[in-house]
Amino acid sequence: MPDAPAPPLPAVTLEGIELRVLHVPLIAPFTTSFGTEEVREVIVVRAQTSDGEGWGEIVTQAAPLYSSEYTHGAWDVALRWMIPALLDRRTLTPSDVAQVLEPFVGHRMVKAGLELAILDASLRAAGTPLGAHLGAVRDRVPSGVSVGIQRDAHALVDTVGGYLDEGYVRIKIKIKPGRDVADTAAVRDAYGAIPFQVDANSAYTLADADTLAELDRFDLLLIEQPLQEDDIVDHATLARRLRTPVCLDESIVSAKAAADALALGSTSVINIKAGRVGGYLEAVRIHDLCRDAGIPVWCGGMLETGIGRAANAALAALPGFTLPGDVSAASRFYTRDIVTEPAVLEDGHVRVPTGPGLGIDIDPIALDEVTVTRETLRRS
Repeated sequence: MPDAPAPPLPAVTLEGIELRVLHVPLIAPFTTSFGTEEVREVIVVRAQTSDGEGWGEIVTQAAPLYSSEYTHGAWDVALRWMIPALLDRRTLTPSDVAQVLEPFVGHRMVKAGLELAILDASLRAAGTPLGAHLGAVRDRVPSGVSVGIQRDAHALVDTVGGYLDEGYVRIKIKIKPGRDVADTAAVRDAYGAIPFQVDANSAYTLADADTLAELDRFDLLLIEQPLQEDDIVDHATLARRLRTPVCLDESIVSAKAAADALALGSTSVINIKAGRVGGYLEAVRIHDLCRDAGIPVWCGGMLETGIGRAANAALAALPGFTLPGDVSAASRFYTRDIVTEPAVLEDGHVRVPTGPGLGIDIDPIALDEVTVTRETLRRS
């Protein structure tokens, strides 16, 4: 059955858009195959409208290592091109944002952050929570945790044990060549039949298929993005050689990309990250496609602040999200978040905010403390 269309949201009249670059210290360094972060550099967006404001988050990183998008590039394209285009349009609905920004090639994380700010503003004006608008069917979502590469296997086991003690219902560890089979074996041996998956962040090639096949014996939920994002055909070849389900992450940049990957047999699970696919409205389209095809999806994370974390919880509450995602408690990464009521872990779950829009309030003091650059463009 096709989904009933969400009720139309009111248009907002944009008066200005503010961007801030934040440097938010992490509780502990987070290491993956593409580097280590000790401070999360991120851009937050505030859409100023005639009826109020809305918040969004551009989930780029300082360097173009995970993605071709990075902070200073995102800052430039937003201020030079995308925000002026939105201000020129002035009055628009959230669904208009993608159309207005479509002429600008790529930069999906920027588009997603701008769309979210306008979506939040429109939903606040309508008095509607984001989850209700997207089609959420749950009031809380199971929370998994993503564990970066640790000093050694012993440190990894200790770190995982701490998160299990906190109540996280699924463990994901980062892997790379030389830190894969032994690390996975150590966690499985230490903790038995926990829900467990690994994330390669594109660290392998098809030449590593024999190594990746060794992971089959650990009864993993999935192996995430083993090959490069443009290796869709190679992922299909790899998937036929593994018993472990192959999940695509960085390869899925749109609903079209998801449909192509499914048609080729490149994946049997999809990780949906709204920033990576250009926004939460496109994320819902991918969810609907996969649900109709019987393909499980889950919500990935980008070390978001409370802004993106609230939006991810709402997205992960849709019916097709049948695997625990990366919507963890704020305390997993930050000593102090920029929202007044950060996400917390309750019996292995995170609650979906129920207030209008994102359902969060910004802590202005915390926000100012981590702001390193800010600029506002206003309609002339």
